[in-house]
Amino acid sequence: MSGMALIWAANVKGLKPAAKIVLFQLADFHNKETGRCNPSAKRLADECEMGRATFFRHMTTLEECGLVTRHARGDGDGGRGSNQYELHLDITLGPSARPKGGAGSPSGVVSQNETGGNVSKKQRKSLKGETGVVPNRDSNLTIEPKKEPPSRRREAGEAEKILAAYPPDRLRSKAACLAQIEEARKEGIRLEDLRQAVQAYATDSAGFTRAKVCFSDNWFQSRRWQAYVERQAEDREKTEALQADHHQRLACWISERSPMCKHITPPQVTALLASKMVTAAQIEAAGLRT
Repeated sequence: MSGMALIWAANVKGLKPAAKIVLFQLADFHNKETGRCNPSAKRLADECEMGRATFFRHMTTLEECGLVTRHARGDGDGGRGSNQYELHLDITLGPSARPKGGAGSPSGVVSQNETGGNVSKKQRKSLKGETGVVPNRDSNLTIEPKKEPPSRRREAGEAEKILAAYPPDRLRSKAACLAQIEEARKEGIRLEDLRQAVQAYATDSAGFTRAKVCFSDNWFQSRRWQAYVERQAEDREKTEALQADHHQRLACWISERSPMCKHITPPQVTALLASKMVTAAQIEAAGLRT
C-alpha cells in the first residue's frame, strides 16, 4: 500500500464513481518503492465488486485519461501472466475528457480493449514538468449523454406505430418516412390522426395488387395521408354536431320534466352538466341523479 498513491487517487476529479473505485483499488496495491502494482484482473474485479467486463471498461477509461498504463507480463512458461499497472502520479487533478472515436489518450496510450485480450503499448511522452492543474474543474467533469424528455420518446414510439400500420411489404426508407411524419407533426397534425390515416389506406388497398400500392416513402412525401386526415376531421365535426343536437334534445326533456327523462343515462347526465346545458337543480327536479 502507498499512502501517496491513495492521496493522489482521492485528488483525481472528474471520474465516474465506478472508475474512481477502480483507481482507488489500484492505488491500494501500489508499491511506493517500484512505482508499480501487479494484482490480477480477477483480484481487482473482486475487490471492486464488479464483473471482469465492467472492470476492463473502467480500466480503459483510466488509460484514456492518461492516469494508468497496463503492461503485459509472461508467466515464465511462454504463457500470459497478470498485467502490471503503472500509475502516473504526476497527473494530479482533473483528467481530460475522453477522446472521441476511440483515439488514444492525451498521453499517447493505446488502451486495452474491454475483454483484456489486447495489451496496451506505451507510447506516451514524459509528463515531467506538467502540473496537470485545471483552472476550472467544472469544465473537466464527465458529461452525461443528454436524455430525451418523455414526451419526445412517446412521439418517437407513436411514429413507429404509424409505420407499423403501413402495408409491410411496401415499406421503404424508414428514415425518410419518419422525417415526413415529424414534419406533419410540426404542422399540427395529430400523430393518432396520421396513424388512423395509414390504417385507412392499408384497408383501402388490401385488395390491390402490390404494384398498385404506393411505397411508404412516396406515400408520405406526396402527402397522400392528407385526404384521409381531412376526411377524419369532417367525420368528427359531423359526430360532434349530432352529439350536440342530441344533448340539446335531452336538455329540453330535463327542463320540461318530460317522461322521456327516464331514458337519460348517468353518463349523459354528467355530459350535460359538464356542458352547462342544465343545472344540478334541474336534474334533481326531473327525478334524475347527478
